[in-house]
Amino acid sequence: MTGRPPLRISVVVPARDEEDRLPRCLASLAAQTRPADEVLVVDNASGDGTARVAAAAGARVLHEPELGIWPAAAAGYDAATGDVIARVDADTVLPPDWLARVEALLAEDPGCAAVTGPGRFRLGPLGGWLAHRLYMRPYFVLGGLALGGSPVFGSACAVRRSAWRAARADVHRDHDVHDDLDLSFHLPRGSVRYDRSLAVSISARPLRSPGGMLRRLARGWRSVVLHWPEQAPWRAAARRWDARRATGSPRGRPR
Repeated sequence: MTGRPPLRISVVVPARDEEDRLPRCLASLAAQTRPADEVLVVDNASGDGTARVAAAAGARVLHEPELGIWPAAAAGYDAATGDVIARVDADTVLPPDWLARVEALLAEDPGCAAVTGPGRFRLGPLGGWLAHRLYMRPYFVLGGLALGGSPVFGSACAVRRSAWRAARADVHRDHDVHDDLDLSFHLPRGSVRYDRSLAVSISARPLRSPGGMLRRLARGWRSVVLHWPEQAPWRAAARRWDARRATGSPRGRPR
């Protein structure tokens, strides 16, 4: 690709009571044209055979007793050894070239901290079209406005391990927040690249429970409130403007 050494990719799959959905996810990882260097399934205090299914598929199994998607995901990120930490969910089904695309996108842009794509709900043509416009697109549009850049989408994203290590002490893993948005606030502004070629197939379970939808919205709002106004886009723009004025140059370079 570029003469640089190949990137090692770890894939983290947080899972709680996912023995029915997990096999399809792990099978899609096993079918990648560019294999993962390691697959870590984080068993989040499951009461079923999630850990057994993961181990049988050859994944490295971690156990996180503290309930919650952030504790489970963060445990996987902390344990990952790759240069890149890809994150998918137990209901994610990946196209065969997904990891190859992740590697290519990050290799061609060393300044990019993370790449992400959308989820395509398994609802049929009309249902999937509606869900994308009423759920997926608003997430990226509203999240982008709140952040001043693209958010990551946890079912289909990959973050450089160096970026995670820089952010890990500041993320709110012990709060009831939206983990994807929370992580996005702690990545360098403008360093997340959205690419439609990273689209994955996901189940429609977020849409099936009104209570679950309300909890997701509440976590998203809580995530924004927790970081605003200090990390609001206009504050960042004001700081950049102040820095440029301090250097005496519109482009931020000393004269």
